[in-house]
Amino acid sequence: MAKEWQIKKRRPVRRKHIAPLLKDLESNLGIDLAVDGAFLEMADYGPWKMVLVDRVPLAVELENLQEERVVFLTLRGFISHPCEKRFVEIDHGAIPFLMKGADCMVAGIHEADDEICEGDLVWVRDQNHKRPIAIGWALLNGKSLVNNTKGKGLKNIHWVGDELWEMEL
Repeated sequence: MAKEWQIKKRRPVRRKHIAPLLKDLESNLGIDLAVDGAFLEMADYGPWKMVLVDRVPLAVELENLQEERVVFLTLRGFISHPCEKRFVEIDHGAIPFLMKGADCMVAGIHEADDEICEGDLVWVRDQNHKRPIAIGWALLNGKSLVNNTKGKGLKNIHWVGDELWEMEL
């Protein structure tokens, strides 16, 4: 389980100040966030910078292995903004492990976006309901995630039931 983090440096921001960040997120995931008129905030939460929209953590900004800043939706963000990019679909048997923070093994992966590259942030959904379950770093490309039968496929960083999911603002 992750350390108990607290929200720090929470501050309102104007849309124009985070427009490039939101535009990157929209283009990478093929979605429209439609945040015009919403109350926007930025905050630090552990190692992440969060974007809050109407007091809900919608997106996080973190560093990838190449120390580049990457922006991605939180699980609550994926619930509000369904997406067909950067997904990994898992079977029912993998869900209990992911919800305890375990990394995702390729044996539980049944489908994945072919455009996923090793090192990408991806979101994990269940095979039956297509609901978001976790977010993690892809350890393989999309085709390998589906075709391989042994080994880790994803490094889990955010899951249903973790501190970010349970966060009370």
